[in-house]
Amino acid sequence: MANALNPKTESREPEKDDEETAPLLREPREGLPEVTADPDALSDVVSALSSGSGPVAVDAERASGYRYGQRAYLVQLRREGAGSALIDPIACPDLSELNSALRDTEMVLHAAHQDLPCLTEVYLRPESLFDTELAGRLLGYHRVGLGSMVERLLNVRLAKEHSAVDWSQRPLPEDWLRYAALDVEILVDLRDRLEAELEESGKLPWALEEFASVLNAPPKEPRRDPWRRTSGIHRVRNQRALAAVRELWYERDRIAQERDISPGRVLPDAAIVEAASTMPRTSAELTKIRQFGIKLARRYVPTWISAVNRARDMEQSELPRPNAPGDGPPPVNRWADRSPEAARRLESARATVAQMAEDVVMPAENLLLPDTVRRLAWTPPEEVEPGSVGEFLRSRGAREWQIGLTAQPLATALTDAQKS
Repeated sequence: MANALNPKTESREPEKDDEETAPLLREPREGLPEVTADPDALSDVVSALSSGSGPVAVDAERASGYRYGQRAYLVQLRREGAGSALIDPIACPDLSELNSALRDTEMVLHAAHQDLPCLTEVYLRPESLFDTELAGRLLGYHRVGLGSMVERLLNVRLAKEHSAVDWSQRPLPEDWLRYAALDVEILVDLRDRLEAELEESGKLPWALEEFASVLNAPPKEPRRDPWRRTSGIHRVRNQRALAAVRELWYERDRIAQERDISPGRVLPDAAIVEAASTMPRTSAELTKIRQFGIKLARRYVPTWISAVNRARDMEQSELPRPNAPGDGPPPVNRWADRSPEAARRLESARATVAQMAEDVVMPAENLLLPDTVRRLAWTPPEEVEPGSVGEFLRSRGAREWQIGLTAQPLATALTDAQKS
């Protein structure tokens, strides 16, 4: 741990000659495996993987931007001694047999928080995790995408041209499957390299806490007022127009869910904002808005007009508030007026976290979540000292390594800000 706490520790991002190009990884070592799409073939995969050795590399492909949800449409696995496997989770939606066979096996994922929900849906859930993206962040790498890290650390390139395709289509083209197989081809090699660097820097215990936290994180609760995340909503100037955004958003979401299609393919956010801003009364007025001219949007013109009319006819008490209600501090740009003392505490706390993050070479948000720092500055413990600050951080989900590093300096920062 001494290395990690050394303020002279430098970024672990290695220098790379701009003219040097790593070789492209083109083929899986044992060739492209057949897609597993029936129970008998799945049993063979389970048997092979359970007889292998070492960690299991896992990845999943979704159809983000094409389908409504985030379900997996392909699951890839690889283990030493077993080779790679490609499983169609639409044809084989229950991977609990595989999960049982690998119960005590570490699974290696890249950006695990993205894939764990869809893997859980097919009953594949690791008990032990190594997240290569998170490891890269803790080590201070600036670019932590899988392709960037593989090229930096293993000196090979992964093709990424199929990363945003519609994985729900069947049959899947062979070049897509090859791309998917290669994503797990050297994931364990990357894991081993990162583990060695974590050990060398003294950060391995921190990483293990982080991996356990990812695994134990509860499912995300549904977002309050999800319609408020409509892109461009800041241009909507009054409550009635906000009501139109809300009504249009929920109609679009209902249609998208029924048709299992991405909401943006039913109606773009820009169309919702424009309709809410102009409040068209007729179908002719609505279809003058360019984005309502796309085929699927035109099919539901009466639905969109009804949504706008509902907003137009609402009582004032039914209209949404301009700002979403929240359980946290107000926006930071209002602190100086509402509580100058809190603003000073926040400035001091932020500077402290930023300096510590620089010292241990990692992004400040991985050292301590910005929301946690804001809440601490807005409502600090009644008696500010390391123990009470540590308890506050723990109540917000901070890990023990984070508390051990930041509680004392933050207590000092808050106390100093109170005196100024």
